[in-house]
Amino acid sequence: MNQTRTFLIFAWMMVAVLLWMEWGKDKQPAPAAAETAQQAPPSAGALPGMAPGDVEAAIPSAKPSGAAGNPAAAAVAATPIAADHRVTVTTDVLTLSLDGGNVFDAQLLQYPQDRSEGSPPVKLLDDDPTHFYVAKSGWVGQAGASVPALVPEQPQQRDVRLADGQKAVQVSFVSPPDAAVRIRRTYTLTRGSYAIGVHDEVVNTSGKPWQGYLYRQLARIPPQAKSGMTNPESYSFAGAKWFSAADGYEGRKYKDFIDDGPLDKTVTGGWIALLQHHFFTAWIPQKDQAARFGLTSAGSVEGIHAMGPSFSLAPGEKGVSDARLWVGPKLVSQLRAQAVPGLERAVDYSRFQVFAVLGQGLFWILAKLHALFGNWGWAIIALVCLLKLALFPLSAAQYKSTAKMRRFQPRIAQLKERYGDDKQKFQMAMMELYKKEKINPVGGCLPVLPQMIIFMALYWVLMESVELRQAPWTLWIQDLTARDPYFILPALNIAIMWATQKLTPMSGMDPMQQKMMQTMPLIFGVILAFLPAGLVLYQVANGGLGLLQQWVITRKYAEPPSRPLVEKS
Repeated sequence: MNQTRTFLIFAWMMVAVLLWMEWGKDKQPAPAAAETAQQAPPSAGALPGMAPGDVEAAIPSAKPSGAAGNPAAAAVAATPIAADHRVTVTTDVLTLSLDGGNVFDAQLLQYPQDRSEGSPPVKLLDDDPTHFYVAKSGWVGQAGASVPALVPEQPQQRDVRLADGQKAVQVSFVSPPDAAVRIRRTYTLTRGSYAIGVHDEVVNTSGKPWQGYLYRQLARIPPQAKSGMTNPESYSFAGAKWFSAADGYEGRKYKDFIDDGPLDKTVTGGWIALLQHHFFTAWIPQKDQAARFGLTSAGSVEGIHAMGPSFSLAPGEKGVSDARLWVGPKLVSQLRAQAVPGLERAVDYSRFQVFAVLGQGLFWILAKLHALFGNWGWAIIALVCLLKLALFPLSAAQYKSTAKMRRFQPRIAQLKERYGDDKQKFQMAMMELYKKEKINPVGGCLPVLPQMIIFMALYWVLMESVELRQAPWTLWIQDLTARDPYFILPALNIAIMWATQKLTPMSGMDPMQQKMMQTMPLIFGVILAFLPAGLVLYQVANGGLGLLQQWVITRKYAEPPSRPLVEKS
């Protein structure tokens, strides 16, 4: 039994250490590898707009300060696309400011920045020099020649709104009348969706062959995540992610953009993205067209781009390319609806595959329970009840084993008194007793392992699920993804762990082990005090139901034996 308790102590301590290590630490990217494609995108030497050329002048190249004459502010102002070409588009979920090549501003209308009344919506994209974050896309002609900026097809259209009953709205931009190559770009925004359709048509009207290619890019000044153990942003992944059929889901944090070497990967389909806590942007190119993925670092701006597809058009010939730009929250249901391989991995539950897969399953169950109860807190409690039912055979075996151990505590105490300091003989006698009475000293360990795994997986589910962002439970818990403001749930967990210990026999433990066990409720209470309230709610509900179950089984199986405790030799 000593070995069992030692295992349990170190197992739970391992959970605590892993949680502590993962706090503020994120997923390590897999090394980038080359992938072959049928089309040959342009060389990945320099992305148009990030090497000397058009787009480099459109992004900040120095750390912004907001002061007059700031180089960053001047760089942004130097964008070749005139401000009077911008169009504002508003749907039921988004407000965007865009032109023929950029999405400058994006407000997520259904996501306030905080819980205060009148809080403004989250602003994901922003061309302000101090919070620079834009999605760009453009055309490059032969030998890197620039293509004239697109202008609104309907110049009078400056404020477009999705009308009641309207399913979608479109805004188009076209090349100037004197352009040798005619390009038409159409943005399509759909009601309730954060995926923006971007349709490009290029027609060679020059009278001679034309070659060119598309590029798509996400660029931003990396946000300064608020530090602190109680701030979710301090431990959420912030950086670039990308997906290819050959190598799957890969990524890199902003601070590693340069140190980990260049990204040069040719991909057919796939997607590129910049992630932050709860929200992200992503370019999803046409699935049958090739592009070369790469990372860009220019001054204070970091980005990811897809160069391609390429087109070779004879006079009068037309080329077409479709893409989607995701600007919004990490909503699992909408991401799956895009039917893009791997896109749901933007909701990154863990770099460990077992936790990632289990996290997806746990969230699916939670979502179904939320649809039933209409409250994420009650959904978590219902999840505990379902898990308790699923693990009942293991839990019953654990508590029966504990009850039997409690039943034979007096006999174990007499064995300890008989053998005194001879620990070896005491252990042998105790194991003989276990064998004779058919007690499995390690039977209580079996339910602990799945509970630890579920606990870790649920930790990441609560961290990453934007569906739970600012979600209230009841009374004082008004945000399940933030810590308990009054530490009531951690205190309840301490009381439950203490009561559980009182039902657990400690015979045969040396004084050091007993002290460790007695301090465990306090240690875990302190750790849980800084974790999200939803996770502590899970632990309290799980511990409370376990305590009730253990109390019932202990009363049934722990009556002291009627025969003499120790036979005289």
